[in-house]
Amino acid sequence: MVRALSNEQKILNMVGLATRAQRISVGEDQIIKDIKQGRAKLLLLANDIGYQTHKKMTDKCQSYHVPYRTVMNRDQLSHAIGKSGRVAVAITDEGFANKLSSLLD
Repeated sequence: MVRALSNEQKILNMVGLATRAQRISVGEDQIIKDIKQGRAKLLLLANDIGYQTHKKMTDKCQSYHVPYRTVMNRDQLSHAIGKSGRVAVAITDEGFANKLSSLLD
């Protein structure tokens, strides 16, 4: 019997695929740079991100018209990309961003 994947698992799998395809950026400075230069297509924020970082990232997204979504916690997000302690991931590919947006809506 095959179990259907939960929506959350599909999102994590898609983030993992984007990571392996090198279509993400991580790290606050790199994400801000990608937002400013128009490379970031979607920003995913952990639901347990700190207030200051959340405000800085979302303000930048609003200024540069980049959509953002709050997703699972930092441990799940970090596990999906294979790096520890990550609270934000910018998706830099339109296709991955569109697919993730549809899963998140």
